[in-house]
Amino acid sequence: MELNQYGYSISELCKCARISRSSYYKWLNRKETQRDKENKEISNEIIKIYSEVKGIYGYRRITLNLNKTLGSNYNHKRIYRLMKSMNMSAVIRKKRKRYVHSTPQITAENLLNRNFITENINEKWLTDVTEFKLTNGTKAYLSAILDLGDNSIVSYVLGTSNNKLVFDTLDKAVITNPTATPLFHSDRGFQYTSKSFKLKLDAINAKQSMSRVGRCIDNGPMEGFWGILKSEMYYLQKFHTYEQLEKAIDEYIEFYNTKRIQKKLKGMAPLEYRSHTLAS
Repeated sequence: MELNQYGYSISELCKCARISRSSYYKWLNRKETQRDKENKEISNEIIKIYSEVKGIYGYRRITLNLNKTLGSNYNHKRIYRLMKSMNMSAVIRKKRKRYVHSTPQITAENLLNRNFITENINEKWLTDVTEFKLTNGTKAYLSAILDLGDNSIVSYVLGTSNNKLVFDTLDKAVITNPTATPLFHSDRGFQYTSKSFKLKLDAINAKQSMSRVGRCIDNGPMEGFWGILKSEMYYLQKFHTYEQLEKAIDEYIEFYNTKRIQKKLKGMAPLEYRSHTLAS
């Protein structure tokens, strides 16, 4: 009786698998095809990319990175099958928290009106503040500005209080983009509806736009970025100190701006796309 390396009968194993012995030996003695060799090379590259980003990429983003690295044009369905055979999948994103109402001093119309498409840099800026919880029971708040022209994070500020974050974030954005006069879109949070913030926007000739009450989708791309950041960084680990969180956010936004390629940006990362756009 022929046994495999673990001492099991080949005949019994074939019965368990519901295949014939002849099929098993045909598979065992088959010659490796060119496609088999190619799949093996692709799988090795998938494992490399997946490991580098700690499993945050799904098959579509793995395909983008793979094709860019290898100069190839593999179909995402093929990459999906290979990843599935290796039991690889992306981290699941959690739902965003509720919308918080506020009493505004100043409100603005929804001038953006969900028109999230633009070919120009510094034409449309979106902004928002999100919350993080540390294991010691304290909270941190992150304010950021996203440019719809290249999906880059123009500026961001992390703090333990939400009082002046949006002012500091806008100041940083203006310093790095002194000639920008964007359409500036936000929700109706208390900072954005203050007279002081409106004066800051007027000083750079920016038009103010606000989401309608309770309509998070009006600021969709900004909400989407929070989802990406949290699912690909924050939810993957525990943060015990403010300094740990700050370091992780700095590293992730650097990665997002310079290395995380996007299909809508012609297979480039945000700042890479920005450089090409401004140079043309």
